[in-house]
Amino acid sequence: MVENLSKEVVINALEQDAGKIRRLIGNQKNHLCIAQCKAFEEVVDTQMFGFSKEVDFAIRIGVISEQEGQSILLNLEQELNDLYSQTYDIQKGQEG
Repeated sequence: MVENLSKEVVINALEQDAGKIRRLIGNQKNHLCIAQCKAFEEVVDTQMFGFSKEVDFAIRIGVISEQEGQSILLNLEQELNDLYSQTYDIQKGQEG
């Protein structure tokens, strides 16, 4: 079965899972829970850990390179950091 997996299929699956994490963060951005809920941070950390394991598995079975895997993770982490920053700025603006 692994022989039938193409790089495009794996990358598409990883991007779909990354999209779920992005949507999770984006949905909470409207509620400002990101800046106030420790439990939400734990959920995101758990999702990111699971996603990193998916990427690691794809690397270990040789479907994507380590560089490609790291790029996928770094891009998602940067997007999440940007969302956190935007939310912080919005909250700060509402307080001031």
